[in-house]
Amino acid sequence: MNDDKALRLALAERLTAGGHLRTDPWRAAVEAVPRHEFLPGGYFQRADTPGPTAWRPVLPDDPEWLDGCYQDTSLVTQIAGTIAPCDIRGEILREPTSSSTLPGLVVRMLEDLQVEDGNRVLEIGTGTGYSTGLLCHRLGEDLVTSMEVDPEVSTRARAALGHAGYAPLLITGDGLAGHLDGAPYDRLIATCAVTEVPYAWVEQTRPGGIILGTVSGWLHSSELARLTVGEDGTARGRLLDGHVSFMIARPQLAPPLGLLPDIDVGEQRTTLLPADALEDWGTRFVAQLAAPQAQRLTLSRDGRTEHLLIDVDAGAWAAVVQDGQTWTVRQGGPTRLWDDVEETVTRWRVDGAPGLDQFEVTVSPEGQTVAWSRG
Repeated sequence: MNDDKALRLALAERLTAGGHLRTDPWRAAVEAVPRHEFLPGGYFQRADTPGPTAWRPVLPDDPEWLDGCYQDTSLVTQIAGTIAPCDIRGEILREPTSSSTLPGLVVRMLEDLQVEDGNRVLEIGTGTGYSTGLLCHRLGEDLVTSMEVDPEVSTRARAALGHAGYAPLLITGDGLAGHLDGAPYDRLIATCAVTEVPYAWVEQTRPGGIILGTVSGWLHSSELARLTVGEDGTARGRLLDGHVSFMIARPQLAPPLGLLPDIDVGEQRTTLLPADALEDWGTRFVAQLAAPQAQRLTLSRDGRTEHLLIDVDAGAWAAVVQDGQTWTVRQGGPTRLWDDVEETVTRWRVDGAPGLDQFEVTVSPEGQTVAWSRG
């Protein structure tokens, strides 16, 4: 048995034991599709150094490379939109922009997609092409269409898929618009997060078809949503509650913060909602519903930590500070961000703080709504 086959079988065994692989067809796909073929240029590994997060390249000539390809971890493959592992030596401090998602999450999503034999699938976010290869093995390449916004990433995925023996339809373009020429699809799966599920996805999925994607926001709390498209052209479904994180689709990324507002002026009051409540994933998701355009950051001034929410486009901001046992908030701009967050989080808690699996997402021509059921 060659080394990579043994690694594929071992990975399938770990994913099965972890509850991610639940059906034989998907286990067979994991055992057959060589993940290392989708990482021929290497990957970035988080550097174990103090300070800001740094990344170091792991190239195919590194003894760690092959084993690393078969760990149940996400592997960063691109930094700052253009930088590949082979482009640098040493470490880099820029933000990741593309990755090979950890296999456990990939197969969990594919299982949750509930595909059936003969289903036609549109995948948004080809990435390295590994998940595309799994889809091809399960359904056949003729039933798989995959879209990638980055031309270089798409080119590398095409080469990797061909090397692995698969030739699905690959489209370079904005996945938020879908691929109308191939519609309708039985299933649509997105491997990037969205702040709002595009209605184009609903239009391109047949009635009774399923959309699986990650609903996120600029406060970076996100969850998988599985939606079923109805005969009325509306998609509805619940969050699956599993603390899933993906990079947000590039067209929906938050705008640069630019020059910070003067947070020493504005209306000030005490607040019963401490800023550290947003460290909780579920609370932050609810806060995100109340202030969907807000970004969050912290500043250290005068020996205190100030927690900021800033809506760049609206010009609104809130600064929350702890004074002893009391929390105060200063707010400025045309809207009161913290008032909205506090009111929505309080209402959620009064309703019993239902888990995120009790939240329903609805996508119609009028847009997206997310609401919870009372506990």
